[in-house]
Amino acid sequence: VRVTMGAEYIGRFNKTGTSERQFCTRCGGHLMTGHPSHDLTDVHAAVFPDMPFQPSVHLNYAETVLPFKDGLPTFRDFPAGFGSGVTVPE
Repeated sequence: VRVTMGAEYIGRFNKTGTSERQFCTRCGGHLMTGHPSHDLTDVHAAVFPDMPFQPSVHLNYAETVLPFKDGLPTFRDFPAGFGSGVTVPE
């Protein structure tokens, strides 16, 4: 991911050593989370308000505080290859 504007306002937090959360230091909004061990970066959909977004799965659903009943797969953590691959009920 390459940030083209506002990079000076990106704060970082790394609680576990496996993921680096990035947020806006001006408003506190979530931007993205880097997972270096998987060479993967999750970019929050809200960063691109004009881009159509169609979710396909729910991640870390075992820890959800706001359940969704939309029929999408709900992974306990992450799909196989990135996590356990175990799904849990909605």
